[in-house]
Amino acid sequence: MGTPPRVGEPAPDFTLPRSDGTPFRLSEAVQRRVVVLYFYPKDETMGCTAEACAFRDQYEVFTEAGAEVVGVSADSSASHQAFAAHHRLPFVLLTDADGSVRKLYGVGKALGILDGRITYVIDTHGIVRQVFSSRLNPTRHVAEALQTVKGLAA
Repeated sequence: MGTPPRVGEPAPDFTLPRSDGTPFRLSEAVQRRVVVLYFYPKDETMGCTAEACAFRDQYEVFTEAGAEVVGVSADSSASHQAFAAHHRLPFVLLTDADGSVRKLYGVGKALGILDGRITYVIDTHGIVRQVFSSRLNPTRHVAEALQTVKGLAA
């Protein structure tokens, strides 16, 4: 398990496939917008669906504030495509099949079995501006991330 980047430190760069198979590179994305990078355990589970739908419901506010929302889990591209279609998710979902990016960001497992839930807000210089971790309150990540993004835009 890697040491997670802390507030004020550079976010580790990575490239992962989007649900359509095209590559997403963090260093390229942060040149355009603030990135709200959220790690979640699994598509179509109760907490993860609540979190994804909360991001969906605030997506326009995030984009107007200059941010791109990006979800990461170990699920396959096909699973992400079905999850996005089922819940009308307008943002990018990435597949971290081998868990290497999760490890890079220090996102461990809860109770040793379930992948953790952590959200990073990364500014346009690639610096981590906020980190949120809550297994039990997945929708709180959305409100806290939005508050941070709006603060960066001010």
